[in-house]
Amino acid sequence: MNCSESEVLIHALLDGELDAGHAHEVEAHLTGCSNCSAKLAMFREMRQAMSETNRAESAPAHLRQRIEAAVASAAKPQTSPAPSLAARLKFWPRVRRSFFGGFAAGAVLSAAAAAILFIAVVHDDQAQRIAGDVVSAHLRSLQAGHLTDVETSDRHTVKPWFNGRLDVSPPVVDLSAEGFALVGGRLDEVNGETTAAVVYRRRQHLINVFVARHLGHNLGETSEARHGFNVRHWTQSGLDFWAVSDINTAELNEFCQSFAAAM
Repeated sequence: MNCSESEVLIHALLDGELDAGHAHEVEAHLTGCSNCSAKLAMFREMRQAMSETNRAESAPAHLRQRIEAAVASAAKPQTSPAPSLAARLKFWPRVRRSFFGGFAAGAVLSAAAAAILFIAVVHDDQAQRIAGDVVSAHLRSLQAGHLTDVETSDRHTVKPWFNGRLDVSPPVVDLSAEGFALVGGRLDEVNGETTAAVVYRRRQHLINVFVARHLGHNLGETSEARHGFNVRHWTQSGLDFWAVSDINTAELNEFCQSFAAAM
């Protein structure tokens, strides 16, 4: 393992995202490399400093006084005379209808809000889980011998290679004119599903495009940064696409738009 590969994996090592084999490789490199060991020590110090920093802020005393005064004012008894029994009986049916009608409406609104919140939480959890698996798969591919199963810049060789190995036929497009060179393809696993991974290169940066039939189909288009990598997801032609790379956001967006247009 060289310093370039180690630098990519140090963050994953700190976050406990490497399996035992990859963690052992990184630690073995760190043992003999003072430069990478110093970077690891610096990152650990930064994390420790951030965890020990007290970021809580106390509310000012005058705010507490204003709140207590408002509560005391609201708690004062009303001076208006109490209504007679006849008046109260006269308005009881209207009050009862208003109360139970408002209660029913409130229950419906609360149920709807809870359902929306539940769906949002489930979607966010699914997106986070798949994005984490995509980044982990990208990190695995950076190890020697893991990047491609078929290594060629000829898309007419890469695309047929997937035939019979997956239940989908992943698109393999030529984007060399846009500055994204095809490297090859491989089989990988994301979120427990075997997926196609089509690999491109932008200067010294690698881009993995993971393609599957059901891999966050209900998430819509998403974009996020995770552990120093940019991740994009979109759905097209009944397939889910996840692109991940350490290139900047603008270049990854350019790649994804060119890829989608070429299809």
